[in-house]
This record gives sequence, C-alpha cells and structure tokens, in this order.
Amino acid sequence: MYSLPPRQNTSMASNYSTAITPAYATTSSTKKDFSRCENSSDGESLLLGVIVTVYTSIFLIIIMAITWLKKYQNLRRRIRTLEKMQQTTSLAFAETEPLEQRSGPERMTTVQLEESASEIKPPSSSFNKADITMHQLIKAGREGMLYKAKMTHGAIKGHTMFTCKIYKKAARHKLVKREVLIMQNLNKHKNLLQLIDWNITEVPYMLIMEDVELGSLRTYLRRNKEKLCKDEELQHVFTIALYHVAKALDYLHSKMILHCNLSLRNVMVNRFPHEVKVAEFGLARDITRGQRDSRNGKKKDSKRVPFRWYPPEYFKNDLYGFKGDVWAFGIVIWEIQTFGTVPYLDLKTSEEVVSYVCAGQRSQEPKECRPEVLQMMRDCWQEPYSMRPSFTDIVRVLGNTLEHDR
Repeated sequence: MYSLPPRQNTSMASNYSTAITPAYATTSSTKKDFSRCENSSDGESLLLGVIVTVYTSIFLIIIMAITWLKKYQNLRRRIRTLEKMQQTTSLAFAETEPLEQRSGPERMTTVQLEESASEIKPPSSSFNKADITMHQLIKAGREGMLYKAKMTHGAIKGHTMFTCKIYKKAARHKLVKREVLIMQNLNKHKNLLQLIDWNITEVPYMLIMEDVELGSLRTYLRRNKEKLCKDEELQHVFTIALYHVAKALDYLHSKMILHCNLSLRNVMVNRFPHEVKVAEFGLARDITRGQRDSRNGKKKDSKRVPFRWYPPEYFKNDLYGFKGDVWAFGIVIWEIQTFGTVPYLDLKTSEEVVSYVCAGQRSQEPKECRPEVLQMMRDCWQEPYSMRPSFTDIVRVLGNTLEHDR
C-alpha cells in the first residue's frame, strides 16, 4: 500500500532559514560599509596629495623668488659698486676720433691687474721728444692720445713715420710700465701693432709704434661706408678682416695674455682688409706673471675697463678670462657689420647695459651678415662662457669660410 512520505519539519527549516538569513544580510552590509570607507579613504588621500603638491609648489616658488631676489640685489650692489668707480665720459667711453664727436653718458668700470715682477728692458735707442711732429689724431681716450707722427730730424730705429701714443700727465707710471713690458715681450706678429721705442722716464710718457696708414678700423668703416656698401664682395672682405683680428687674439692667448680691451676702435688699419692690427695693451694681463705675483703676495691694482664690451660673467662674478676676449670678439663682429656703431646705443647708462646683458639679452643681429659669421657671433655670446669657442676654433672656422669663397 502506497504511503505518503514523512512530513518535513517545517519549523526547523523555517528556523534554519531564519537563522541563516540575518547572517547573510549582515555580511553584505559590512562589505558595503567597507567599500564606502575605502572610497572615503581614497578621497582623503587624493585631497591630501593635492594639498601637499600645492604647498610644495608654493614653497618652491618662494625659494625661487628668494634666490632670484638675492641675485638681483647682488647685481644691483655690483652695479652701484661699478658706478662709484666710474666717471661720466662721452659715449664709447670717452674716446674721440678725428672729425667724429659723440655725445651721451658712458662709464668705465674696474678690473684687477697684478703687479709685474719683471723689469722693462731699456730702449736700445733714445729720441728727442721735441723732434717729433704730430700729424693726425688717430683716437683719443682716457689715458692719452694716439697720433700719426713724424720725426723732423733723424729717425727712430729707421722709422721716420710712426704711431705715437702720448699719455696724459695723470697716467700712473706702473701701469704704463706694465703695458710696455707686455708689448716688448711679444714677438713680431703681422696682426699686432708693434712697439718700436718708448720714453717713460719723464712726463708725458710716450710710446713709439709702427705706422698705420688708415687709422682705426672704426674710423675707416664709418668714413668709407658708402663706398664699401657698393662692393658685392663686402661680406668676404669683412670675413678677411675678422680672420686677421682672430689670428692676433689666438697668438696672444697662446702666450697666456688676455687683451681685455678688444674693440673696433682698438684695431688699426694699414691696408684694408689684409693688414689690420690689434693695438692698445693698457688693460692686457699676462696670466702666468699674474699667477707668480699672486703667490709672491704682490698687491693688485684697479683700472677702468669698457663695460660695453665686457661679458656677463664679469658683472655677475667679477670674472674675466680667455672667453671674455671671445665675447668681445662677438661685439667686434657686430661693430664691423654695422660700420662702427656703438654697442647698445639705445642704452644710456651702465645700469641699463649691465642689466640688459645679464638678463641674457643681445644686440639685434645685423641683417646683411653672412650665415657663417652670424653663427660665429652667436657662439661668442654663449652662456655659460665654457660653451664659447676658443680663438683657435674661430680662426679655423673663418679660414674654412674664406677657402669656400674661392
């Protein structure tokens, strides 16, 4: 006989179900709460990260601002120091040339020069100053005048025509002596104005140097601008002149001598463009002699320098080395391309020029300058100064450029 299956204990099942269900519900709720906690924690972490980033950025900006302010204040102090050492002069630092009078304020600053340990060799001949006739003023500066001169009686070491530098009475004997010492120790070089004789035993002190037919390169370019502009080979001609100036500086640096006053007004012309000669060694420094004197405890002396041709590292750190002359050569390139225009002509004060240069600003690039020379000018103005080429590099590049012109 068929019998029904036994009935399940519904109360137990119900109890089981009742017992299980709350437990399952509690676990699901916990997970949701945990998820909400995680999301809340992530949000707080993100907010904290944003806050840290913002505060870090503000801190860095403050540090950078303080650093910049200190540099600016140091530069301002440097400028004020320079201005105290300077005296107001005419534009292009008180140098006038025949038939060219300029106006406007210009100043000088100082560079450290070391006492020389060596003595000047006595001149091999003597001359009577009264027998010298000054024919034409080549240029006049703070220290003295450069003349085209002639001996009325006799000759000086076979020369009747020569360049004569007459120092002002206020010129300091030891600085004149240092200039003579540097010049007489240089071997003959066709691109350096050669010293023939001197008289520095009585004022006015006088140097006798080889004759130059056409005066300073700046005067020559200014006077002949119209004629030169008609020359289709003008850029080639300019490159030749620059090549010979670079040869002179390369030679000086090989002798461990800094010129410290390279500019277009201090390049003389006998025959343009093949016979240009670097002159004026009043600021020149013999590095090897300076090192010896420093070890021997020799005192340093101060002398004014033309800041418009000086590099930013001089104004920032009181530093002038071989790459300082390279910077000045870049200015000379610009001067040649602009036919003797004064650098930074629109800037009238020393503070304006120093701030302009130290801010990384440069003179406007000449429009007609050939690409190779334009790039050379840019390279000469590189910062830091270690990135600038040497004069050996400059001579090589300009020489290759001239070879390609053939």
